[in-house]
Order: sequence, then C-alpha cells, then structure tokens
Amino acid sequence: MKKIIIIGGGAAGYFTAINAKEQQPDLDITILEKGKDVLQKVKISGGGRCNVTHACFEPKELVKFYPRGEKELLGPFHKFMTGDTFEWFDDRGVPLKIEADNRVFPEANTSQAIIDCFQKAVDILGVKVLTNHGVNAIIQQEKKWIVQTKNKNFEADKVVIAAGSSKKVWELCTTLNHTVIAPVPSLFTFNINDKRIVDLLGIAVPNATVNIVGTKLEASGPLLITHWGMSGPAVLKLSAFGARILADKKYQYNVEVNWLSRPTDKVLNVLLNLKKKEPRKTVILKSPFAEISKRLWERFVLFSDISKTQNWADLNNNQLEKLAKQLTKGVYNANGRTTFKDEFVTAGGVDLKEINFKNFESKLHKNLFFVGEVLNIDAVTGGFNFQNAWTGGYLCAQALAEELKSLRKRYD
Repeated sequence: MKKIIIIGGGAAGYFTAINAKEQQPDLDITILEKGKDVLQKVKISGGGRCNVTHACFEPKELVKFYPRGEKELLGPFHKFMTGDTFEWFDDRGVPLKIEADNRVFPEANTSQAIIDCFQKAVDILGVKVLTNHGVNAIIQQEKKWIVQTKNKNFEADKVVIAAGSSKKVWELCTTLNHTVIAPVPSLFTFNINDKRIVDLLGIAVPNATVNIVGTKLEASGPLLITHWGMSGPAVLKLSAFGARILADKKYQYNVEVNWLSRPTDKVLNVLLNLKKKEPRKTVILKSPFAEISKRLWERFVLFSDISKTQNWADLNNNQLEKLAKQLTKGVYNANGRTTFKDEFVTAGGVDLKEINFKNFESKLHKNLFFVGEVLNIDAVTGGFNFQNAWTGGYLCAQALAEELKSLRKRYD
C-alpha cells in the first residue's frame, strides 16, 4: 500500500487527499497539521461564508485574475475549472450559488457547509488527520521520504506540501534545494491620511479608476473609504498586481483616483452645463453625479476653492477645472498598508519554474508535490485563490492515484 503524507490541514491539503482516495481507495493517506485546528482559513474566508470560487468559466479569462501564476495555470484550468468545482461540491450535497458580483458561495451561506463536506469525506474514506504535528524536516532517503515531526517520524512514498504561506514550510522547501521567492503582502488597503476623505468611513463609489503615479499600475472597480484610507475591489486588485513594486517603494507612493472613471474633459463639460442650466443653485448642496455621495461631494467642492455659499454662476473657469480634477485626477499620498489579518494573502513561495504543472510535481524531486499558496501563485480577491487550491489539488490527486492504477493494470 502506497503511503502519502500531506503537509497542511487546509483547503488544498484536504481536497488533494479526498480526490486521491476517491480515485484510489488503496492509498494510505495522512494529513499533518501543525495546529490544533484544521481548515481555519476556510472557516473565516468570505466573512465566514467561504468564497469557494468565481463565476468565470473561460480559462483564458480566469488566469487574468492571477498576478503570479497566469501563464502556469492556463493548462491546469483546462483540466479542472470553475464549472468542475460547482459539480464537485454539488455531487457531495453542497450546492453553490453565484452572487451579483460573480463571487460563489455555498447555498447554505456558511463556510461550515464546506468544512462539514470535507470532514465527512475524510472520515468515510479513512484519511487520517493528525493535528499538533508540525513538520521539522523532510528528508529524501533512497526512494522513500522521511517526514519528521516533534511527535514521530513518518515514512512515505510520496509527499504533498500544501501548508499555505508558512514561513517554516518555505524554509523546509529550501532544504530540498527549491527556490522560494521572498513573500510580500498581496491584498491590502492603502493607508491614506488626507483631509478630503478623513471621517468619511464607509462611503463608496461603484466604479473608480485608481493608478499608482509613476507606474503602469492601474485598476478599476468599486472603491471604499475606510478608517485607514482606501480599500474595495479596485484597491485590492491594484495591491495584488503591484505587490512587489509597492513593497520596493516601502509602501510610500502617490495614488491618483478617478472617482467617476470618466475623462476629465467630459466631467468638466458636465460642470460647465450646470453653470448654464442651474446658475442660481448653490454648488455644495447637491452632487450632480449619482456615484458621488453628498458628503464626498462637499469635500471636493471645498478643496476646489469653492465656498459653501457660491452658486454655479459664481464659479470661474479655474474653480471648475479644479473641481473636475478633484473628481478625476485627485492625487493622494499613501503611507503604509493594512492587511487582512485573518485572510492574509502573500505574493511569494516556491518558484514556479521548478514545478511541473501537469501534475504539480517538483521538477527537482520525484514524488514531491506542491499545491495551493505554498507556491508563488496568488490572485485578486473573489474566490480565485481557492480555485487555485481546487485545481492543483485535483491534478495532484490524479498523479498520486495514477501510479497505483498503472501497477494494477500491469498485474491484472
């Protein structure tokens, strides 16, 4: 009986174990988890609802959401895609639903549905799950692997590293001569202390365009003003694609925001028309743009050197141009970042050049596999990181089961 050790009791580890055991029941599979609990990231993801995947069903479109891993995941996504994820969970009594923003959650609306599904599967299949088994060493010994923990040593025919973004596990990977790209935060809010947005916590616009001044980094989407500065999908996407550039800048840079995602000249034309059509109305009293709330509009007006009492007819061209630029080319100084402590995502991990993406096996060592966030793969927010775990876990599971299937055919 082939023995498989999976390091990491998270989504990728469980998914690999379940699929391998389902395809080949004779495998002896043990999951080693360093903590006392398993599937903790699944539990807290998506605000406790678990953002399982994203409703993007074309591999060429899906890979565009991965700042690191776009090229490497194209082939795997042709073999196990988001549609396969829907089918996989539905077959196990956990139907999924697509929300308005294309994020996908369990219909039960709780991450416990996913956790219960996984726990039930490993119990039925006889997958052993050992908690408080942090791995101290991984040693190749002839055709076997020795996995050392503080509790005991395990001998295995194959090892799967699925421990996520773990500094300790990355250190173990380097002892196996694998290159680890130094991790930096991937999803974070921009810390901005600016009088134009201070005390406007919770105000959002539906479609802003944000860019990092002096770079080609740009992203569009909903933008949210937070206690720390700016967040929302537009900012998080920008932080993911700019993770390394922004780290090199020590998180000090200028952000240009087009709150309307419209050209400055077109916005200026709207303002000029208001001056003609509504000359006697007080400028600060009402935002002419549905996307801009009254409180945010008031800030932009005051920071364009327009007083609280001025009517549209009172404005000169310089004031109108300043207002148009506040709306479309406002520059804000970012100084620092705030990460999501519970759902922390990093850019970094095992170098993708050292992985065979047909089966997620190491190119340096036969029978050593890597799945999930331990690899230098990360995505924007929206269920994409989980899809990477499902796809990698499934293809790895096929490889784990295939050898035993081949041996059986040979002797039948």
